[in-house]
Amino acid sequence: MDHTLTHSSSTPLQAGRPRTHGYLRLFATLAQWQRNARTRHQLAQLDARALADVGISPSERYQELERPFWR
Repeated sequence: MDHTLTHSSSTPLQAGRPRTHGYLRLFATLAQWQRNARTRHQLAQLDARALADVGISPSERYQELERPFWR
């Protein structure tokens, strides 16, 4: 037997399941933005030798550092 509830827009909802998926997506997005900001900060700290070691040119670093944290 299918235990579903219907929302006013006639979209079935699982009985007993909390609607937290929106919060989880928001949390994942915020965590990604934080990772972007942190890794770009670390990239900005690398000297020319460290950049060469990881195979990143100064122009590639500049392009990455110019991107906003949400991208």
